[in-house]
Amino acid sequence: MTEQSRTREGLLLGGLGVLAFSLTLPATRAAVPELGGTVVGLGRALVAAMLAAILLAVRRERLPERRHWPRLALIAAGVVVGFPLLSSLAMRDMPAAHGAVLVGLLPATTAVAAVFRARERPSVTFWLVSAAGLAAVLAFAAAQGAGKPTPGDGLVLLAVAAAAVGYAEGGALSRELGGWRVLCWALVLSAPVLLPIVALHLDARLLHASPRAWAGFAYVSGVSMFLGFLAWYRGLALGGVARVSQLQLLQPLLTMGWSVLLLGEEVGRGTLGAALLVVGCVLASARSRIQRLPAPEASLKTP
Repeated sequence: MTEQSRTREGLLLGGLGVLAFSLTLPATRAAVPELGGTVVGLGRALVAAMLAAILLAVRRERLPERRHWPRLALIAAGVVVGFPLLSSLAMRDMPAAHGAVLVGLLPATTAVAAVFRARERPSVTFWLVSAAGLAAVLAFAAAQGAGKPTPGDGLVLLAVAAAAVGYAEGGALSRELGGWRVLCWALVLSAPVLLPIVALHLDARLLHASPRAWAGFAYVSGVSMFLGFLAWYRGLALGGVARVSQLQLLQPLLTMGWSVLLLGEEVGRGTLGAALLVVGCVLASARSRIQRLPAPEASLKTP
């Protein structure tokens, strides 16, 4: 596979991951009021871990080498625990559209993390385009009146930082283990820690939760936490963490659309103009040059 075709496939898979992730906050918002932030934030990882364990068993995969365990733990801390739990707690009182604006900071933070964790060196053009995309997201936030700082804002920003580290580390490790293996082992290895925490937050009220709440939980467990990440990590490994992560500039706008359609939330004017700006930045960043330094160990491993 040539570098160009690898990048193209990485962007395609990354786009599928972003589409899956764009429904995460609305689905979380639908589930949290009835199921609770901890059950939704960490329980989703347990369900995804069961799916991952089945896949690993069917494939008869061996445990990763011990040298990979600390990196898998870092990935789990970022995307299995950090982002889901913190964003779920924020969604107790925050509209999904509001949270989506803050998640627009994720591509920039992931690109920074990629410099340190994924041995990538984006060009000056890439940084300029990324800054323009970030400015578009922030301008969109201001136009929508996304608001005065609240504790929920702080939780989402911490969630963004956690996800950025997890994405960068996962994308780098995917070059050695394959994207789906990284995700599955991060989920399975974190399950014993998460199980007692979730069990302590289970009560009889969950039996009376609405189908809407359970549908939201099913989505974040099976799609956001599992299927979406399978595509996402493979895309990061093929196309590069910094480049593919810029596709997430589209996520806030997609999430706002879902929030209007599914939750009845109101979004102010300026959406179309912001969408055009963000799409332009994504296309420009996808075409910019990014140097990937050779890994000290194995090269890209396909699943």
